Amino acid sequence: MSNLCVPLGYLVSRYPAISHTFILREIAHLRTLGYQIHTASINVPDRPLAVMDAAERAEAEQTYCIKQHGVAGALAAIGFWLLHAPLALLGTLWVSRRFGLIKGLFYTMEAAMVARWMRGHSLAHLHVHFGNAGASVGVLVKQLTGYHLSYTIHGPDEFDDVPGQRLAFKMHAADVVVCISQFAYSQLMRISSPSNWSKFTVCRLGVEAGTFQATSRKGAVAVPQLVSVGRLTPAKGQVLLIQACARLRNNGIPFHLTIVGEGPDRVRVEAEIAKLCLQPYVSLTGSLTQDGVRAVLACSDIFVLPSLAEGIPVVLMEAMASYVPCISTPVNGIPELIEHGHTGLLALPGDVDSLVTQLTLLCTRADVRQSMALAGYAKVTSQFDLLSNVRDLGCVFCRFARA
Repeated sequence: MSNLCVPLGYLVSRYPAISHTFILREIAHLRTLGYQIHTASINVPDRPLAVMDAAERAEAEQTYCIKQHGVAGALAAIGFWLLHAPLALLGTLWVSRRFGLIKGLFYTMEAAMVARWMRGHSLAHLHVHFGNAGASVGVLVKQLTGYHLSYTIHGPDEFDDVPGQRLAFKMHAADVVVCISQFAYSQLMRISSPSNWSKFTVCRLGVEAGTFQATSRKGAVAVPQLVSVGRLTPAKGQVLLIQACARLRNNGIPFHLTIVGEGPDRVRVEAEIAKLCLQPYVSLTGSLTQDGVRAVLACSDIFVLPSLAEGIPVVLMEAMASYVPCISTPVNGIPELIEHGHTGLLALPGDVDSLVTQLTLLCTRADVRQSMALAGYAKVTSQFDLLSNVRDLGCVFCRFARA
């Protein structure tokens, strides 16, 4: 079926990025299935090539980065469209006012660059991950060229500032919108005209279970190994997790927590660890490669992500694929992955008492850890298999057949 599809341009605000490796894997599988995918990024990657793994480095080297081409690239693209489609360019400038005069001007220049790049590669469909600035550029690319436009909407960031993101306008402009969860689907229904609802479809993210060390952990352990993986931000709840760990220690429950990730909240996390004298109980690794995350999961007994806002975190799927029982919160799309008491445990968001209760249960009950690990593995392999879900995504793209 893939040979019937138009070649695709994938646009992300920053690609590759350490927190967006699921996009890299999605693209790799689409290519394996025969889809022609070219990648573009508004911003430069978040790390130097030297610290990327081989797959990320290869993607970075072949991705068109708009901001690397600077003013000269923008002027060249504007000149190209003034010559080839002056009325379309003027119409694009007019539409760009919806994003504000200054932002709209910059978005128009970036859209002109993306559109010229797409034309050079004979691309007729642009797919944008997230409803942020990249999606704003995508709207203007469609206005300028008439190319097909689709998004993958994740949440929660897109829903934090619906008017500021012009999200309803973006939904109206798109040809199709892929939602990673039923929750995201429902939120787009809430902010969009019913005439746009037929554009929305749920297509979940996923993992390759076979790439993780799925080892059943039977029996009690002297010191349960807890792990939390995620960008260090208030939304991920790491400070709350540190407070819950202090309660575990005070209650005489042995544990060790490893926090994997980097981000703006690191100073607050470190300060909370020091304030509660938890240095012997908590380790911070900073960011790790995908191989590093797999290695940490393989040595863990419990995964904890007490998020205050989320889409459906891929790292939860990775933990479940590693036979690690999970504790999270029932926010946004997470209950579509974790059924409390069966495929994992859900603590009340922002409630340290509830989090302590769930942690205590898994730290002290090896049998519960085992049963939830088995159920979680079955859930993720049956409903969140990456290859199966990428095939579904490819079918969405094939709605736009070659002319």
